[in-house]
Amino acid sequence: MIFIWSTALVIGILVFVHELGHYLAARSVGVRVEKFSIGFPPRFFTITSIDGGFDITFFFFRYKGGSLKWLPIFSTHLGIKGRKGTNTEYVIALIPLGGYVKMAGSLDESFDTEITGSSDEFSSKTVLQKIWILSAGVIMNIITAFVIFTGITLFQGIPEANEGSFIGAFAQNSPAKIAGLEIGDEITSINGIEVYNWSDLVKILRPIPNTGVEIEVLRGDKNFNFSFDTYEIPIPSESGIDTIGGIGISPQYVYLPASFNNSVSRGFFNTIRSFGLITLTFKMLASGQATLKDLGGPIMIGQIAGETARAGWIPLFNFMALISINLAFLNILPVPGLDGGHIFIILIETIIRRPLSIKSRMVIQQIGMVLLLGLMFTVMFNDIGRLFN
Repeated sequence: MIFIWSTALVIGILVFVHELGHYLAARSVGVRVEKFSIGFPPRFFTITSIDGGFDITFFFFRYKGGSLKWLPIFSTHLGIKGRKGTNTEYVIALIPLGGYVKMAGSLDESFDTEITGSSDEFSSKTVLQKIWILSAGVIMNIITAFVIFTGITLFQGIPEANEGSFIGAFAQNSPAKIAGLEIGDEITSINGIEVYNWSDLVKILRPIPNTGVEIEVLRGDKNFNFSFDTYEIPIPSESGIDTIGGIGISPQYVYLPASFNNSVSRGFFNTIRSFGLITLTFKMLASGQATLKDLGGPIMIGQIAGETARAGWIPLFNFMALISINLAFLNILPVPGLDGGHIFIILIETIIRRPLSIKSRMVIQQIGMVLLLGLMFTVMFNDIGRLFN
């Protein structure tokens, strides 16, 4: 159950704020929004803004003509006297893996070619207005991550590691935990070398991945000895990924109160650092240190969301901020079908000083859809493989 609600929370919020960015930006420059959808069809719940109120409709399976069909099962009207409607249809759809904003006069993935030249159409706006609309979703995802990172620091404080060699937490599949070490243990020696602080511990373990170690700990007023192997820990480096030794532990932390200015500063730093991690991932893919098999999709996101949710709200929101930065980064790439791809086409049209033909744009969009579907198939295949491995 925790897997379901945590995944829905993370993906639902991030998709909503992304599409809300497009919606608000479009409305801010007078573009008529025909549909605002969270999720992909079929529709489950719709609210349509009309003059005098809202039309509300629920959809589900119904028997009609001897077969089971997805049809409206309940409709009602919410009247608001004197209200002027926008004719926008707000949709909650059944497949919660994305969303979209359908704007009038926009040639997008729906392959709608109905462009009349009206002043409230996307195609009638200036280049800067179009770029503003298309980039607004990415901007909202970046702002969301920044707000989350800032809020976590403001609420939790600034972490400061205990200078001693006390165990504060274990990593998943930690060799130390499997061997019997416990949170609160103080490591006093490794392979006969005395340990006085965390730096000593790291200095000894770092050069010896997959190596047997003898560790002595102080638990209360008693000494205990443990023998087990270290494991490999991949870490980012300037050359790509380095492998160091570790035993799957982290130090004890105390959290110092953070001022609003400090929280904002750390929120900005963590946002920039998240972009750096994504850039490193692409660098590793380009160099061959990582492959497409290492990529994950919705199932992997759900698994990690469930694990972080079990650890608490702060780890879950921290993970949400990281995914928000991932969405921002991927969407701004100049790939047909993504926001960056649309911006790239607009810039090409600006350079050549004429719009591409509808046929050309349709071909570009179709190529983009094929690429995106291929990527989606790849990450889903990887996710399913991990489930059975």
